[in-house]
Amino acid sequence: MKRSLLDYDGGEFIGQDIIPIFIAVRYLFGLSLLLVLFLYKWRRRHFSVYENIENFLLDNNINPIRYEYKEVKKMTKGFKVKLGEGGFGSVYKGKLRSGLDVAVKMLSKSKDSGQDFVNEVATIGRIHHVNVVGLIGYCVEGKKRGLIYEYMPNGSLDKYIFSKEGSVPLRYEKIYEISIGIAHGIAYLYRDCDVQILHFDIKPHNILLDDNFIPKVSDFGLARLYPTKDGSIILTAIRGTLGYMAPELFYKNIGGVSHKADVYSFGMLLMEMTSRRKNSNPHAEHSSQHYFPFWIHDQLKEDKDIDMEGASEMDKILMKKMFIIALWCIQFKPSDRPSMNKVVEMLKGKVESLNIPPKPSFYPHEMLENDGTINSPRTSWIDSNSSSMIVDIKIPNH
Repeated sequence: MKRSLLDYDGGEFIGQDIIPIFIAVRYLFGLSLLLVLFLYKWRRRHFSVYENIENFLLDNNINPIRYEYKEVKKMTKGFKVKLGEGGFGSVYKGKLRSGLDVAVKMLSKSKDSGQDFVNEVATIGRIHHVNVVGLIGYCVEGKKRGLIYEYMPNGSLDKYIFSKEGSVPLRYEKIYEISIGIAHGIAYLYRDCDVQILHFDIKPHNILLDDNFIPKVSDFGLARLYPTKDGSIILTAIRGTLGYMAPELFYKNIGGVSHKADVYSFGMLLMEMTSRRKNSNPHAEHSSQHYFPFWIHDQLKEDKDIDMEGASEMDKILMKKMFIIALWCIQFKPSDRPSMNKVVEMLKGKVESLNIPPKPSFYPHEMLENDGTINSPRTSWIDSNSSSMIVDIKIPNH
């Protein structure tokens, strides 16, 4: 059958219309496929933190409650009451449906894809001790990450040991009791038969006090898990707060990084608790008092009284014991420091059984002059209020 010219032209016109439509459909299909793939990868990336936590909790039989963000917002009444703020984010007061008061820590955006968050849940989620703050639950929704803790009505220890307007200082006996509780909490971190926990950020701001002033070690954002069979761990970055960080974090040749790093931090904390002042003071009248531990050692070595305002004779005995233990804890070499179990034993023992340790130092002995002064242009006084940090720098070999 012959086709008319009209039929032929019409078919050609129809074919010319279909080809662009077909190309457009293929293009849109490919674009949609790429969009779906992008969304899938985006969701996988943002939920990977949640999956890591879930897997860890499942493998280790740890079961804090997972809350939705809207629940967290409701329990804090829209984040109405702020308890504190730091480099990690902010802490708000909340209340569970049961009526229990809680502290909600909302983490700010971090550069480590939520590793601090994973560290905190992974470490504190396995701990159940009267001197370690309890983790009740957590929240992960996209970039929103929160941790729900038991509420500590008396806040952090720094309010009671450093002079602040309106603050009421604690009695020396109570400070002594708190120091034993902190030591028990830190010692507990190393008692697991398979895995131990290094805190890396022991300082007054991270010691919370409940309504009975029982201390709780908190803030495990910088913590690390490591097998007990390994004597030390390898760090690619220095972590902690300046003023409380152990020398082995800076100098490789004095010993590996182990739980003795936390012993050092506890010693610096104990020194500040006992003296009720920061360890460093660049504005002190006498150069020997710039770094308080040095001055304390000289006083004890010369058997001089350390006159503290409002201290009774019994208080002075407790203070002397705490000062001596603190000096043992901040010895330069990790091997010269006692274990935390030994620290607990020393705190509970008598002061007469304690020997005064060698004078502590900032730097390796080869960098010191004969009179104990530092032969280094890098000398600097450390501010105890420095924020917690992880610094990616090359650690010197000397």
